[in-house]
Amino acid sequence: MQHYDVILIGSGIAALSAATRLMGHKNVAIFTKSAKTVSNTYLAQGGIAAAMDAADHWQEHFHDTMTAGVYHNDPATTQLLTKEAPRYMAELIGSGMKFDRDGSGALHLGREGGHWKRRILHAGGDATGRALVTHLLEQLQEQIDIVEGEMVIDLLTCDGQCLGIRTRTAGGENKTYLAAHTILATGGCGQLYAHTSNAPTITGDGIAMAYRAGAFLTDMEFMQFHPTVLYKDGKALGLVSEAVRGEGAILRNAKGERFMEQVHPLQELAPRDIVARAIHHELQSGQQVYLDVSPVRGFASRFPTIYRLCLDCGIDMQAGLLPVIPAAHFLMGGIKTDEQGRTTVKGLYAIGEAACTGVHGANRLASNSLLEGLVFGQRTADGILHSSITLPDRVQPDETAGSVATALPSKQEIREMMTEHAGIVRNEQGLTALRNWLAKYDFVHLDHSRLTNEQIEVVNMLTVAWLITNSALERKESIGSHYRSDYPQSGGKKARTEIVRHLVQERVVRG
Repeated sequence: MQHYDVILIGSGIAALSAATRLMGHKNVAIFTKSAKTVSNTYLAQGGIAAAMDAADHWQEHFHDTMTAGVYHNDPATTQLLTKEAPRYMAELIGSGMKFDRDGSGALHLGREGGHWKRRILHAGGDATGRALVTHLLEQLQEQIDIVEGEMVIDLLTCDGQCLGIRTRTAGGENKTYLAAHTILATGGCGQLYAHTSNAPTITGDGIAMAYRAGAFLTDMEFMQFHPTVLYKDGKALGLVSEAVRGEGAILRNAKGERFMEQVHPLQELAPRDIVARAIHHELQSGQQVYLDVSPVRGFASRFPTIYRLCLDCGIDMQAGLLPVIPAAHFLMGGIKTDEQGRTTVKGLYAIGEAACTGVHGANRLASNSLLEGLVFGQRTADGILHSSITLPDRVQPDETAGSVATALPSKQEIREMMTEHAGIVRNEQGLTALRNWLAKYDFVHLDHSRLTNEQIEVVNMLTVAWLITNSALERKESIGSHYRSDYPQSGGKKARTEIVRHLVQERVVRG
């Protein structure tokens, strides 16, 4: 069994930022079931939010984050994220990361939904994620082991401590790796839904593994749907960044009506849950929805990736009307962690979308996800550098006899059921039907070493679907991205709201 000090599962910004902080100090390996550039980070178009402008302040960013999250956020971690953002961004720029700048050399800051100020740093117009991954991988060259095409099929545990991982190689060989520190950076679970902006590998693996290992999960009902994903011939074709609306694009229905004017004061730049539900309502009413990009100056040069996507998909760019639908985008809940990524299982950490630090509340503010990965990835690495956790002298992982799966649904069946019953709008009848359907399958008592990789992904999808469904049934209120048509009015969290409002008032007084 090969040993490492730290094992990272995943290759997005959270994993790469943690690895850059650990390299040179620890023996580190990154495992990814696909290629190292296959991640949601690599696909990210918008950018990273930080109060870098002289006319902005971290407390403004904090307020916008709390407002978008419907005050369900954890105030302490949200303050940490927004207050520390400029410092982490300055460090990233200092390491050589190049963000877009204007003619005078100043950072070109964009604006996205829920932000009252321009504070989004971007690179390559709409290719921020690709630029970030490329930059971080260049820093990591030959500093750590990066194992591609090897799927982590489960965590090794013993007496409440994580000891490492079990994997399967592309050739079908089962392997075991030991580490005192194992970090889950596997992203969310967008592939549980029929339409998603996520990479094809995002099947909830890390969350399911953490659940099986006994880690505490939280807020699993909060799945964010991005309002604008390009849609044609019944297929979601790719994300159309919120930054497009930030530069002036507007939403219209088939009648040409600009319906967001009657929905929210920020109109097209309202928080994502509000825009997604408004579009969903139009679609349910039989109206196709379009993003009108004709008001955006220099659309092709400002958003070259999106422009090429539209051309490749045969969209008439002369008309400037992009057909869009909402699609599963980001899970606000996940594996509960503290400020240094520690879960409730000793030696197991979670960062990025797989984790729930509390910074996103019930609805993530645009461009806070890359920021979260950067900040908490490095904070988790710092914690590990000062940790005294070691492997026991004699490693004997817990062994539970499991069975071979006799019947599992297809991925498409899961996606259809989740979209119908646990999508943008839910209710008790649909969620109960979904839970009963999921209960037909045994996805708990299985021997993963005897399953195919495809079956393991299905098992992970079923596990996370079960967690989302039961959480959605448990929360009998509508708040943020969790909208219950049978409980349409937002409910509790009054004590937390009072604390947050005090902090917001402090912002106003000090500002």
